[in-house]
Amino acid sequence: MRTGMMALAVGLLVAVFMPALPPVWLMLLLPVVALMLLPFRSYPLAFLLFGFTWACVGAQWALNDRLPVELDGETRWLEGRVVGLPQNSDGVVRFELADARSRHEKLPTRMRLAWYAGPPVNSGERWRLAVKLKRAAGLRNPDAFDYEAWLLAQRIGATGTIKDGQRLSEARWAWRDSIRQRLLEVDAQGRGGALAALVLGDGSGLSREDWQILQDTGTVHLLVISGQHIGLLAAVMYMLVGGLARFGLWPLRWPWLPWACGLAFAAALGYGLLAGFDVPVQRACVMVGLVLLWRLRFRHLGAWWPLLLAFNAVLLFDPLASLRPGFWLSFTAVAVLIFTFGGRLGAWRWWQTWTRAQWLIAIGLCPVLLALNLPISLSGPLANLLAVPWVSLVVLPPALLGTLMLPVPFVGEGLLWLAGGLIDALFRALAVIAGQWPAWTAAAVPGWVWLLGSLGALLLLLPRGVPMRALGWPLLWLLVVPPRERLDEGLADVWQLDVGQGLAILIRTRHHTLLYDAGPRFGEFDLGERVVLPALRKLNVAKLDLMLLSHADADHAGGALAVMRGLTVDRVISGDPAGLPEQLSAEACERGRQWQWDGVHFQLWQWADANDSNQRSCVLQIEASGERLLLTGDIDTQAERVLLESPLAVPTHWLQSPHHGSRSSSSMALLKVLKPESVLISRGHGNSFGHPHPTVLARYRKLGLRIYDSAEQGAIHLQLGRFKPPWTMRQQWRFWRDTPALAR
Repeated sequence: MRTGMMALAVGLLVAVFMPALPPVWLMLLLPVVALMLLPFRSYPLAFLLFGFTWACVGAQWALNDRLPVELDGETRWLEGRVVGLPQNSDGVVRFELADARSRHEKLPTRMRLAWYAGPPVNSGERWRLAVKLKRAAGLRNPDAFDYEAWLLAQRIGATGTIKDGQRLSEARWAWRDSIRQRLLEVDAQGRGGALAALVLGDGSGLSREDWQILQDTGTVHLLVISGQHIGLLAAVMYMLVGGLARFGLWPLRWPWLPWACGLAFAAALGYGLLAGFDVPVQRACVMVGLVLLWRLRFRHLGAWWPLLLAFNAVLLFDPLASLRPGFWLSFTAVAVLIFTFGGRLGAWRWWQTWTRAQWLIAIGLCPVLLALNLPISLSGPLANLLAVPWVSLVVLPPALLGTLMLPVPFVGEGLLWLAGGLIDALFRALAVIAGQWPAWTAAAVPGWVWLLGSLGALLLLLPRGVPMRALGWPLLWLLVVPPRERLDEGLADVWQLDVGQGLAILIRTRHHTLLYDAGPRFGEFDLGERVVLPALRKLNVAKLDLMLLSHADADHAGGALAVMRGLTVDRVISGDPAGLPEQLSAEACERGRQWQWDGVHFQLWQWADANDSNQRSCVLQIEASGERLLLTGDIDTQAERVLLESPLAVPTHWLQSPHHGSRSSSSMALLKVLKPESVLISRGHGNSFGHPHPTVLARYRKLGLRIYDSAEQGAIHLQLGRFKPPWTMRQQWRFWRDTPALAR
């Protein structure tokens, strides 16, 4: 049976790694084949086929519930019910709408909507809304967070922006929203948002600085309700009953063990309902239930058996759970603890057990965090060593008790005031630790390096005295300092990152690195911090020799400060230095300036008589082994006419589409002189500017240009000097992404 359960787990996991799902007829055939195998006692293969079929069916069901292509970008009136806890930040109300209905079209069951300057929205309300609908899509960059996969795992079939709306009915049974409002209003020494995160799992009240501190110290799981909180409450209830029985205070006619397990599971379910009982909480309750069942009836089977059952139970309940990072982190952490403490000779003192658990979990999770493209907290073991008991034993009891006692005057508020002060003290301590050891984003490594590093982590988890255990350190070190592949002389490695409605292009030669524009920033939404900087680190960029900001507009230079805070930048040049923040200290673009890096030639140009920031864009030409790329910023047709009189007006293989393909750029005169073979477009999916304009696209197609569009193909990678087609993120097939688009 254990072999069959392992085969079932493999089958449930295989589907999420497939580039495409099998056809429907094969999904119908596989269960029949599995049933035919059972009489022949081929249980592992039968269970494998059952698991694979179930995962594929669940995935296909979620894909079928996504917004149809023909409705992408359309505005429709619809009705639906607000679910979850709406978030209100920076004047934007974000919430999820379930059971959406439209008069003429079939809509996804669940949608994630944003309402700019919208009215207050509460959970449980029904609304009639005019929504500009968008298919589930996200930015696609190398080794970055996959927003599309996250939306699919959440069963969110569409996103959208609300244009208008009216409330149809008031909220019903919105008790979680009411509790959140009370927690945010109560005097918790300024930490009401943290209390809402701890009690309800709603992190919208945490500030950007709070999130950064939690990420740097690896303590996000402590403040936003996780399996640890649910497991802790179940453990407290279990130990309470066990303690009463030990001292003879439990009624003898009631067997203490079944009651302890039953009350512990009831406490876990109650806390889960308070937290909204979403998928991570469901997963935690399933794991707690199986552990209690193992303790009650099946302890003789060992600790790995309930873990395997919980693994399968979670995936059977939610086949797409493996698309969530938390799924892998929680099961890996438990597996590390079982592997570390199971079957060891001798006993450790309590403080040895606690400290070693933190360090060993950090080592065991390191390869998993790297595979999931998540930052690795260098201070995590130390921070968790202090924060876990503080939150679990000191903060959580008054927070939960205070929430339950809110109807009692002064008592509940007093407990929450105390809990808020304790959380504030924790954040102050974590801020000191984070200031010394911020989170580290590791460079992407080849598969063989990751396997060797994982082997090193496994060796380090073995008991002392095991032969070759010491080899674990150099093998694990490969993940920190992976082998670096250097370019040949005369070649330039070019990445056009997917930053939505903006621009960021990385150019690397053998020994030098240049960033042309740094992505957009709109208010607190900084793509330089969220996309460009992590992408540079993943690409093993330690410093920039030059950051060239074409001009001062926020969609090109908005992310520059974040990049400068995260990396060493030797020099900054801009076509509009006066429009940039003083902290950038940018030099002016010098027309005609030329230089060479490692056999690659660079040349600048700028229109001297430009009237606005777009026209002042600093244009960069790159030539590597005879292959040319022209980066044009946001110049318009007037600037293009002047450019045609410059030395840059020569045949060019690659053209970065001026001004994201706007109607006021990419003149036929420019295209006929430059004679580009391919054009790179950087723009946001469904952007409000209508970029690229249909007229410009028609012009490109008329001349036979290959079009590489970041909104359709994600980040684009080419090696200038090899005269070869580029690689795009769309070529990294995943079944939840649309069919890979070729250059049009």
